[in-house]
Amino acid sequence: MIPGRQFNTVFGLLLYHIKLIHMKTFFVAICFASLLFAAPVQAQFSSANLQASGLTCALCTRAINKSLEQLPFVASVTPDIKTSSFQIVFKNNSAVDIDAIRTGVEDAGFSVARLQLTGQFSQLPIKNDEHVMLGGRQFHFLKVADKELDGVQTVTIVDKNFLLPKEFKKYSAATRMQCIQTGYAGDCCQKTGIKANTRIYHVTI
Repeated sequence: MIPGRQFNTVFGLLLYHIKLIHMKTFFVAICFASLLFAAPVQAQFSSANLQASGLTCALCTRAINKSLEQLPFVASVTPDIKTSSFQIVFKNNSAVDIDAIRTGVEDAGFSVARLQLTGQFSQLPIKNDEHVMLGGRQFHFLKVADKELDGVQTVTIVDKNFLLPKEFKKYSAATRMQCIQTGYAGDCCQKTGIKANTRIYHVTI
């Protein structure tokens, strides 16, 4: 027979191990549930097509090409001299800095006439003239039908200095929100919970 004190010790250890097993099981279940129900990455941009303006020769193309290749998230750049366009491939799982692309073109002495981003979308609901959080950044969709983006999709940046002035005027007339003029959250955006001065990219499909 086990003495009373020894019995209590053994019984106590048994209860402790049972509780430990239950805690581990519970922890594993929580981790599994968090992975199962976590919000999926709704888009990952993999490439871009950029058209520049102001180019007059092959040296102009070379200057932009060199500037874009220096961006840390760019894997490769393929220029098309005839159309003054550049096909840009991004590095896998790299954070794409949209403003840095424009700056790269301007640092070479030219301007952006059009910038289209292509990526894999996963059931991203969009509505016309509304903001969407995408990859930690705010996007404002303009002149689009309410729908769900899924699979490979291409969006066009319609912010000021990302397209020709005539085109920007057309898109800026599609919303009354102040952010279209500055690219940053104004009073109208803050009403929807967006912090002041948050960068907002305006896009269309």
